[in-house]
Amino acid sequence: MSSETASGAAPTFRTDLTGRYRRGNVWAALFLTVTLLSVFFLAALIWTIVNDSFGYVILVNETDPESLTRDGRPLEELDAPSLAAVLEENLPGRRLRSLGNERPLAERSREDLYAIVMDEVVNPEVKATFDLSESLLAKEDIRAVLERDFPEGRLIFRAWLNLKFLGAAQSSVAVAAGVRGAVLGTLMTILVTILVAFPVGIGAAIYLEEYAADNRLGRFIRINIYNLAGVPSIIYGMLGLALFVRLAEPFTSGTAFGAAADPTTANGRTVLSAGLTLALLILPVIIINAQEALRAVPGILRQSSLAVGATKWQTVWHHVLPASFDRILTGTVLAVSRAIGETAPLVVVGASTFLSRDPTSVFSKFTTLPIQIYQWTARPQEEFRRIAAAAILVLLILMLSLNAVAILLRNRIRAKKRLSR
Repeated sequence: MSSETASGAAPTFRTDLTGRYRRGNVWAALFLTVTLLSVFFLAALIWTIVNDSFGYVILVNETDPESLTRDGRPLEELDAPSLAAVLEENLPGRRLRSLGNERPLAERSREDLYAIVMDEVVNPEVKATFDLSESLLAKEDIRAVLERDFPEGRLIFRAWLNLKFLGAAQSSVAVAAGVRGAVLGTLMTILVTILVAFPVGIGAAIYLEEYAADNRLGRFIRINIYNLAGVPSIIYGMLGLALFVRLAEPFTSGTAFGAAADPTTANGRTVLSAGLTLALLILPVIIINAQEALRAVPGILRQSSLAVGATKWQTVWHHVLPASFDRILTGTVLAVSRAIGETAPLVVVGASTFLSRDPTSVFSKFTTLPIQIYQWTARPQEEFRRIAAAAILVLLILMLSLNAVAILLRNRIRAKKRLSR
């Protein structure tokens, strides 16, 4: 800091180095504290999810497996025809017809039949669950609960997140439930979202930044895009309901293309409607980030291209867009990460909370991982909270995997740019 004397003499400097260093150290300590708090809360969140995803479980079988032996052979050693006979003897006729409609018992594998017998005949019921910390620190107390309250039960250490959980369909029984349909629905919805929002968002940003005149209309459009980025997501859900589910129902249901599974019951509550709704949700964010990325390209690059005879479009396509594409990908990653975790707009559009069939096309009914997690956490049984935690881990892994792919692409683009210089 400097100041001049009243007589116009040379300026004097206030050196107060001790005070300046002290204030700098205070701010550095404050920033470090905030960073450590952020890391602590993130670690606490991850630990809470992992803690609920693993632990001991007390199971009590509705039917004793020893009572299902045939010809002196235990249940686990029975072949496919014997397991089919066990099902025919123990399941009600309606359930047998339902299984037969899905796939005849005679055509099912031995592993498939054994899983059905275990889930629907033996039917192990969860009587008590314990989180990972209790399982590690209070194992003797858990065994005491087993011996006192459930002497006929068995204690197993269960990882709720496992291969069976990833490959199984949704079920009303927690130990048999899985996230296969929800994962497929999430991937298909996000794919539609990216295919629509990415090119439209980049095109809009290029027009607004490179071609649009700086007049009232251009400023009005830019201001409204900034405002749309802050609109609550449920408003986009209502827009998607009116626009895609109702107004464009012949197209989003697939009936206009003859692609609907059942034209008599088809409606617009499909993967396509959900993906288009999420595309509208993240479109303003992609446009704004792409504009900032294009604006960061030095003007001399444009001038040099135009000076050697390139057209405006050639300048944008061959120079401006490649120079900003890594920043554009960064903004797209953030927008897609938001879309993956959205629940409110999908509930309004019509995502199913219980869906036993996997989506097979963009015209199928759907559910997603956030919807699945919401449905399980609303259940009062403790075991559904455990599989909800496992589903959260799947969602985090899926989101981090998609982000990692985008980051690798961005780093590859940056490496090519460095080599070309």
